[in-house]
Amino acid sequence: MMNWMRYRLVYLTISLVVIGVGVFSLLKWGLRLGVDFTGGSNLEYKFSQNISTEVASQEIENLGINVTSVQSTGDNSYLFKLPYISQDDEEKITGALKEKTKTDITLLRFENVGPAIGPELIKKTIYAIVISAGMILLWVAYQFKSIKFGTSAVLAMFHDSLVLIGSYALFGHIWKAEIDFLFVTAMLTILSFSVHDTIVVYDRIRETQRKVGGSLMDLANKALTQTMVRSLNNSFTIIFMLTALILLGGTTVKWFAAALFVGTVSGTYSSPFVAVPLLVTWDEIEKKVKSIKSMRKKS
Repeated sequence: MMNWMRYRLVYLTISLVVIGVGVFSLLKWGLRLGVDFTGGSNLEYKFSQNISTEVASQEIENLGINVTSVQSTGDNSYLFKLPYISQDDEEKITGALKEKTKTDITLLRFENVGPAIGPELIKKTIYAIVISAGMILLWVAYQFKSIKFGTSAVLAMFHDSLVLIGSYALFGHIWKAEIDFLFVTAMLTILSFSVHDTIVVYDRIRETQRKVGGSLMDLANKALTQTMVRSLNNSFTIIFMLTALILLGGTTVKWFAAALFVGTVSGTYSSPFVAVPLLVTWDEIEKKVKSIKSMRKKS
């Protein structure tokens, strides 16, 4: 059995460094908000034959107009989401695409739209996350008969959120990645993934405690040894699929898959190397405090 908890301070230090880099990126460069948050223009075209969305997007960006996303809406029909553009910009884009793709193009739709995700929806989403985190904390604490388990699980969950948000601030600065509705979806998905993996480890700690007993540190080491391979195998299957989507999925799903990729890696790390070390450290601090109080009473 490997003594995983011997290096728990190293694990937590790595997490703090990663979060620190993310917070620095967030404060220095901020997040690039997409059309879903800021509003913009929708251009929908029907092409006479199949085209490469990457080539079409690059041609539009060569005109100095950023392409937020491209969605297939039917047979050789595509919806391009852009920042606000004028009628002249639309005509330039249409002409450039005709020349580049050498196909007949029909403009199906050109409209300027407001933000799909307004301040009220953002506020409700934050409330939902806080309420769900509170319910998770209480439920895990009830199931494992200790507030330490619930708090450590929720802290690991927020760890993954901070890593993902900080990563996107960095991605936005380097690769112009934008925050959109799909990013919000990915973040909420990752939160559930993180808690699920943590509970698997916690459950193994509880089972081992019932069978053989022992200190929480020993129980944690045994639980991690028994669940590590399963957790890695499960995560790698997801990571391989997401890697394929990032490389081959095109502009429509690339950054959505990237968000899931970062969240999956962070969740795989945080369950054994954040949630469990926090639990063990809390337990040790609690024992030391009780020991000090006991010594004071005796003296």
